Amino acid sequence: MEINERMANAVIDGAVWVFSGVSQGRFTFPGGVFTDRGMAEEWIERHKLSGTLTRYPLNTGVYDWAIARGAFAPKRPHHISAEFIGTFSSASQEHYHYEQGISKDDEK
Repeated sequence: MEINERMANAVIDGAVWVFSGVSQGRFTFPGGVFTDRGMAEEWIERHKLSGTLTRYPLNTGVYDWAIARGAFAPKRPHHISAEFIGTFSSASQEHYHYEQGISKDDEK
């Protein structure tokens, strides 16, 4: 599939792939955003990166997305706080782990 076709399909699909690298054992701001997982993985491998590649829905927050899918339900008072919502991530998001450009999920 051509790169332009892959990009068009990702936009129709309504999601992007976000790579968050690791620096000194801590995750940092995203290092790249891609419309296609394959393109992201080529970039991760080429630069021998360590971190996580996560699929994010477009035009919604992950908190709202997870609630709508039934993957999360607020149960405690702090679950509706701005701080919680603004930093929320969900294990139900499709995601992959890499060390020095190699997928750690392929080993399982």
